[in-house]
Amino acid sequence: MYESGCKRSVNVRAPRTESIPFSSIPAQNKLFLDYLNSPLSLKHFYPSAVAEFAALAGRADAVISNHATNRARLCSGLERTNRPLRATPETIANINLLEQPDSVAVLTGQQTGLFTGPLYSIYKALTAITGAECLRGQGIKAVPVFWMATEDHDLAEVSSAFVVGNDGRLVESNAVSSIEDHGRSVGNVRFDRSIEREIRNLFSSLPKTEFSNDVHALIKDCWHAGQGFGEAFGSMLTRLLGKYGLVIVDPLEPEIKQLAVPLYLQAIDASEQIESALIERSADIEGAGYSAQVLIEKGHVPMFWQNNEGKRIALRTGTDGLFRPKGEKEAFTKSELLAMIKAGPSDFSPSVMLRPVVQDFLFPTIAYFGGGAEIAYFAQNSEVYRILGRPVTPILHRQSFTIIEPRHERTIEKYQLSFDSLFAGRAEVLPSITDQILDPATAKLFADVEEKINTELNRLDQALSQMDITLAENLATRRRKIIYHIGALRKKYQLRRIVLDDDLNRRLNDLFDSLLPNGHLQERTLNVVSFLDRYGEAFIDQVYSAADLNDSGHRLIYL
Repeated sequence: MYESGCKRSVNVRAPRTESIPFSSIPAQNKLFLDYLNSPLSLKHFYPSAVAEFAALAGRADAVISNHATNRARLCSGLERTNRPLRATPETIANINLLEQPDSVAVLTGQQTGLFTGPLYSIYKALTAITGAECLRGQGIKAVPVFWMATEDHDLAEVSSAFVVGNDGRLVESNAVSSIEDHGRSVGNVRFDRSIEREIRNLFSSLPKTEFSNDVHALIKDCWHAGQGFGEAFGSMLTRLLGKYGLVIVDPLEPEIKQLAVPLYLQAIDASEQIESALIERSADIEGAGYSAQVLIEKGHVPMFWQNNEGKRIALRTGTDGLFRPKGEKEAFTKSELLAMIKAGPSDFSPSVMLRPVVQDFLFPTIAYFGGGAEIAYFAQNSEVYRILGRPVTPILHRQSFTIIEPRHERTIEKYQLSFDSLFAGRAEVLPSITDQILDPATAKLFADVEEKINTELNRLDQALSQMDITLAENLATRRRKIIYHIGALRKKYQLRRIVLDDDLNRRLNDLFDSLLPNGHLQERTLNVVSFLDRYGEAFIDQVYSAADLNDSGHRLIYL
């Protein structure tokens, strides 16, 4: 199941799992699917692609030789971030390991969502942890690193969290911020007292279990008035994953910012080449039958500037060669902008096209674990690496899971469903349950009636065809209407039959809200608190033990 020599830092019995290919999951990006299936066939877009995780070990020497950032300063900045988050001895040991000149980093990252955001944030971190452990088993000094996207300014995207409540239905928490906070980097946004109300409401909606008090204390300790999004997110991630030695990066940390200055300057100096290369690469991607993940427009600059109000604004160039914050009156020459970056790097941050290059400039990154969308946009920003003279880091897909709890497994078995069948939606699943499980006799009666009607209409058709072909054509039209109305009556019966079954309705509502909340994969919506409340922090160990870097599918974990 695992690479030979891949030693787990925490020994837990792995739960039963089942793998399904992403190609069977609706609405997947075609480039992502092709990359999963055959990464080496897409070398044009992914120059450093590897066929499997085991091949990464051969990159270690090249990664180390191409890394020039001062490790002592980097690790000093990491300590200043991690110690206030109550870093574990394992994390501090990994920071010290990263300072050694022959070590590498396994990177991942995500926005700093409320209560750690959707489950895939946890899964990303556990993937990096597993990757680092497997590389260590191959004799490589590897450290798992999580990049908190505190520079991002999409506050709406990070301020909600969803759990499954007492009644099995989705419950949303939302950390509403003042309007002045919108447009600011989320790492600079601090909670007011309303976060306490959200936490109370959250736990009043959850079932009371033996773990509830501990989880409540954890949340209150990490998320409170005066705390920032980044600090709260990092604190909770450290509490959950610190024993695995995960190292947290906050790109707003002054030392990290200062270390990134040389690449910022280089990116501004080469902004025209980057723009042209990205536009050409986007055309190449579309010419190959794919869609470019990120829209690159004329005047694109791969950096943001922070104005006096603390709002993060994209930079653009015009025909006059000046750099302008989008929608603002200010304009800077290239030399002015370069001087501003040198004097105040905290006022600048990379765009999604530049950020991976910054990460890999700062860290000796042997691989990055990302989601489907990140894999798609890495096909574009490999051009930024090339323009800036940096080796392209391989991207691998993170571990992807759906948690199947015992009650959901019982529902699936009772109504003869499969996880795949749920993608059709509740409305499509219900008729088969009615016909096959609840009332097969009535389903057979409808089928028999439809067959008899067709038989008699066929007899009538033969007779009318001999008399007048137009009468037969008229019958064909009416046949379609008759069959349609029988089908409509059948659907009404099915829905009515289900409405009368309270147990079925409750079970299916719970099933869909838990496994495909809001019509999406569970990991994209549900928050980890749902499972911590039911299973305690042992839930994290179970997911960790299920990680298998050889499996690129979406996997079901049966608790």
